[in-house]
Amino acid sequence: MQKKNILISVIDGQGGGIGRQYISSLTSVLPKDLPVTIRALGTNSLATSNMLKGGANDGATGENAIVLNAERSDIIVGVVAIVVANSILGELTPAMAQAIGASSARRILIPFDSCNTRIAMLTNGPLQAFIDQAVRMTTDYISELL
Repeated sequence: MQKKNILISVIDGQGGGIGRQYISSLTSVLPKDLPVTIRALGTNSLATSNMLKGGANDGATGENAIVLNAERSDIIVGVVAIVVANSILGELTPAMAQAIGASSARRILIPFDSCNTRIAMLTNGPLQAFIDQAVRMTTDYISELL
C-alpha cells in the first residue's frame, strides 16, 4: 500500500530568499524516498523562481495559486513578515490570507529580524536558527503523518 503524498506549500514574497533557505535546509535532511512534495508559492515570480532554485519540486505564483494550494496542503510554511505583517502592505491579498487562515494544514511560520511578530518559534535569534527550527517542526510533523 502506497503512503499518502504530503504536500508542503512554502509561501514567500519579495525575493523569496528565506523560503529558498528553508527549502534547501529541508531537502538536505529529508530522505529521498519520502512521499513529500514541496511547492514554492511566491507572491511574485522572482520569489517563486528563487524558491525553485532552493530545491522545491514545483512552484506557482500569485493569488489563485496560493488560495488553491492553501486548501490542499498538509503543511504551510510562511515567512511571518509576509503572512502577518506585510499583508497590510499588499504582499498577501485578503483572499490569500483568508485561505491560509481557514486551511486545516499545519502552519509553521518563520520570523526574521525586521519583523516584530514572533509566532511558534524562538523569541530571539539569528535567521538560520529560525529556519532550523522550522525544519525540525516540519520533519516531526511529517513523521506524525506517515
